[in-house]
Amino acid sequence: MNIPKIDLPRVVIIGAGFAGLKLARQIDTSSYQVVLIDKNNYHTFQPLLYQVASAGLEPDSIAYPIRKILARKKNTYFRMTEVKEIDQKGKKVVTNIGEIAYDKLVIASGATNNFFNNESISDNSMPMKSLTEALDLRSKILENFEQALNTMDLVEREKLMNFVIVGAGPTGVELAGALAELRNKILPKDFPDLDLRRMRIHLIEAAPRVLAAMDEASSVKAQKYLSKLGVHIWTDTRVEEYHNGLVRTNGENFLSDTLIWAAGVKGQIPMGIDASKIGRGNRIVVNTYGQMEGEEDIYVLGDVALMKTEAFPDGLPMMGSVAMQQGSYLAKAFSRLAKGKNVRPFEYNDKGTMATVGRNLAVVEMGRFKFQGTFAWMVWMFVHLMLLVGFRNRVVVFVNWTWNYMKYNNGLRLIVRPFRRDQKKKEIQREERNRA
Repeated sequence: MNIPKIDLPRVVIIGAGFAGLKLARQIDTSSYQVVLIDKNNYHTFQPLLYQVASAGLEPDSIAYPIRKILARKKNTYFRMTEVKEIDQKGKKVVTNIGEIAYDKLVIASGATNNFFNNESISDNSMPMKSLTEALDLRSKILENFEQALNTMDLVEREKLMNFVIVGAGPTGVELAGALAELRNKILPKDFPDLDLRRMRIHLIEAAPRVLAAMDEASSVKAQKYLSKLGVHIWTDTRVEEYHNGLVRTNGENFLSDTLIWAAGVKGQIPMGIDASKIGRGNRIVVNTYGQMEGEEDIYVLGDVALMKTEAFPDGLPMMGSVAMQQGSYLAKAFSRLAKGKNVRPFEYNDKGTMATVGRNLAVVEMGRFKFQGTFAWMVWMFVHLMLLVGFRNRVVVFVNWTWNYMKYNNGLRLIVRPFRRDQKKKEIQREERNRA
């Protein structure tokens, strides 16, 4: 990997998500050499992926080059590569471009889609966990309308214009709202000769209500907002199969060419981790210091870490706020260790949860304060703008949001690369299922 060996302990960080990037930015590199590994050369702001998928933002608005972020950090190196395996005995990480030895290893590889071993869904649905998946979904949505305009088959047209979103957590709710606004305000201008009143957006949730992790008042308000926008909501409903455009559930069946999967995630664990160290949600069990059980020099952060506390007996939630706090905590912990000081356990500061449904429609929970509507929407926008990496990205997103608010037309509906199913990716998914 062409990393120089110096007289400082080496910290290897796997993953440049919220946790890994926060650690890399804040760690004291006068005490440590840092090597950050990621399969992409950019950091993605995942909470806004749904806006890329619904043609609200361009991908470069929510992505930022990792090398630019770390440009001024001394003793810090970035390598774009995929991790093949972790050799715990040899204390090295095996990648597709070589091996890298570590003194301390930090696994912050994030989460991936959890299809719950349903092959028909994993092979045929549209997930949205990465920038490429969001771009694929955008192309698929726009291509569907182009095809619907040209077909004379009414059943086929219905299938192309029906969208089924599985999972009514924040991602599913936000995407459903974005698609509804696309249908109600924007697409009629692009397709005046297509009857967009026939477009259907179905939001399916296995729990009794949408946003089940939030307070019931927020859930009721969000459902009211979605219904107002024309989204059809199906609670207590589980998808059992999706094949040849037919979505089978334990209740209603739906005809749809596009099933969008937002129903579950699981930890994305590199090979080489013993199965006994893996707990619920395919996450690595860690203590309150972020260390993998039985390993002093291996730390796990973010979505891939299962850290149980008194307040969260099933593990801390898989949220960006948890990941960022853990990354910041570990940077400070490493500094204390380098100075021979004691380290305190990690304490999560729950700053709340929020979700937007559409223009002037959002729900926010911040401790005892719970509010909805326009003010909540403004708070949601401000928080997400501030969390974006890079001043340019904040300006671009703010300008896009402002222009779209005034004009309902941002001009981003370009099919730059037509959607094609990745057969190699499907084979990898099958291999993962077989290993599980």
